[in-house]
Amino acid sequence: MAKNTKVAEEKNQIEQNKKEQKKVDKQKKVKKENKDKKPGLFRRLRDAWGELKKVTWPSFATVVKKTGVVLLVVVIFTVVLFGIEFALGNLFNVIFG
Repeated sequence: MAKNTKVAEEKNQIEQNKKEQKKVDKQKKVKKENKDKKPGLFRRLRDAWGELKKVTWPSFATVVKKTGVVLLVVVIFTVVLFGIEFALGNLFNVIFG
C-alpha cells in the first residue's frame, strides 16, 4: 500500500506542476500580448521613422517625368470632357432651341 500511496502522491505532484506551468505560460502570454500593443505616440513615431528610412525614394528626374505625364493626362481629359459638354450643349440647343 505504501507503494501505491507514493505513486499517487507523485501523480498528484506531476498534476500540480502541470497546472502551475500552465499558469506561468498563460501569464507569459498575457505579458507578451501587452508588449505587442503599441503604448504611445513616441513609439509610433519611432516606428514610422524607421519605416521611412527603408523607403526607396525616386530621383528628381523621375518625379518630374511622372508629374508631367499626370498633368498631360489631366489636360487631355479636360479637353475631351469640354468637347463632349460643348457638343451636347449645342445638340440640346438645336433640339429644344
